[in-house]
Amino acid sequence: MDARRWLTRRDFLQTTGFGIGGLALTWLLNQEGLSAAEHSSTAPAIPHDLKPRRGHFPARARAMVHFMQNGGPSQMDLFDPKPELQKRGGQSTPQSIEIYQKGNSDKLLASPFRFHRRGRCGMELSEVLPHLGTIADEIALVRSMHTEHNNHTEALVMMSTGKLFQGHPSVGAWISYGLGTENQNLPAYVVLRDPAGYNTSGKLVWSSGWLPALYQGTEFSSAGSPVLNLQPARPVPGSVQRDSLEFLGELNREHQRQYPQETELEARIQNYELAARMQLKAAAAIDLSRESAATRKLYGLDNPTTASYGTRCLIARRLIEAGVRFVQVFPPTGQPWDAHGDTKGENEKICGITDLPITGFLRDLKSRGLLDSTLVLWTGEFGRLPVSQNGRGRDHNRNAFSLWLAGGGIKAGHVHGATDDFGYKAVTDRVSVPDLHATLLHQLGLDHRRLSYPFRGRDETLTDAPVSKAHVVAKLLQKPPEINEEEKAPSPSIGLSGSLTIEPKKP
Repeated sequence: MDARRWLTRRDFLQTTGFGIGGLALTWLLNQEGLSAAEHSSTAPAIPHDLKPRRGHFPARARAMVHFMQNGGPSQMDLFDPKPELQKRGGQSTPQSIEIYQKGNSDKLLASPFRFHRRGRCGMELSEVLPHLGTIADEIALVRSMHTEHNNHTEALVMMSTGKLFQGHPSVGAWISYGLGTENQNLPAYVVLRDPAGYNTSGKLVWSSGWLPALYQGTEFSSAGSPVLNLQPARPVPGSVQRDSLEFLGELNREHQRQYPQETELEARIQNYELAARMQLKAAAAIDLSRESAATRKLYGLDNPTTASYGTRCLIARRLIEAGVRFVQVFPPTGQPWDAHGDTKGENEKICGITDLPITGFLRDLKSRGLLDSTLVLWTGEFGRLPVSQNGRGRDHNRNAFSLWLAGGGIKAGHVHGATDDFGYKAVTDRVSVPDLHATLLHQLGLDHRRLSYPFRGRDETLTDAPVSKAHVVAKLLQKPPEINEEEKAPSPSIGLSGSLTIEPKKP
């Protein structure tokens, strides 16, 4: 047979006209955001900048700080006293408790810590959190959290993005996308990790996923130069650097004129411009030399045990004060709350590092009038089992864990939900990670069902709305959310582009 009669794949697509080739072209245009539907004159614009934006309704909080306590803090040793567990410590584990990993015995492990009622609210907290107990009346303690995985990485990604699988935007990226930031000389989303290294999941926790890169977390260092890779490795004259930036800007603008819908380029240009502004402003924004001796002591900067973490907490306050939208603070490297071998010793160590600085942070926010407008979240990725592992430790538990919130319209001095008699499973007023995310967005003025972004042919949301059953946890709020007819039956379609739409609040 004559070889010229065979069609190549390219020939096949060309000769099929608007058949299979047309379908492929339509899909590719949609992926690149170039389809007619994506850019209809009636479609709401998708923001690709950090300019401040109004939410869907008036917000109780204008900014948020997330204290990520990776490793899995133990609920029954810190926040959730269990008299039945104490009474039956050393006895055989009830059949209702699943022992699923090697090293776990079939014996219950009583907590080595005593609990005390703290504050006017009478909140029961562990003796290993003496400083947090002094501000019990400022926090809302959630004892009924649950998640979907027992491994650190998957659970951390779940807490950050609402999904088990990697590659989705973090909650901080969603908030930056939805609201922008109040300070155009600083990023909307700042990450403060231990300068000694990363936790086991690293940058997965603050990724922007498929949102524009402009909305991902920007790492600030609490030691040395505050912003990584901001200054040239080798000093160059200011005129040379300025000329280089101007030439790069010209190239970018020319490319942008040729490809006006290239969102990655737009984000890159925005990042270059932001970096140039940060060279002048970032160091001043987190210059702790301006802080008084009393403030430094409040955060534990006078103590080698608390100084490093306290520095990150104080920088977080300065960034919030400077108008940054979302700040994420990490504990020491690795998984410092992962008490597999020694429940008593390991919890005493990490609480000794973090308890005083975080308490100082909340006290400082309140004294400066910032707590009411700042939403604060303290959480790990899961909890621990009530059974013994390696004699004195505890293994991971996705069925129950505790966290606390403060500020930003959260009901202070409140305890929400409950676990079973052993702290193994959340049973009353259960709160899922998507429920938590819906509540956080709500306090920032964002409807989790309407904050979306078009990706791969569908309108993606943080909580997978409207398909998921995620809901705002009204019992945690000072003022319950107003339910209008639209909220009772939200439309499955958010708009042609599916992007964030800003609508005035109905009278």
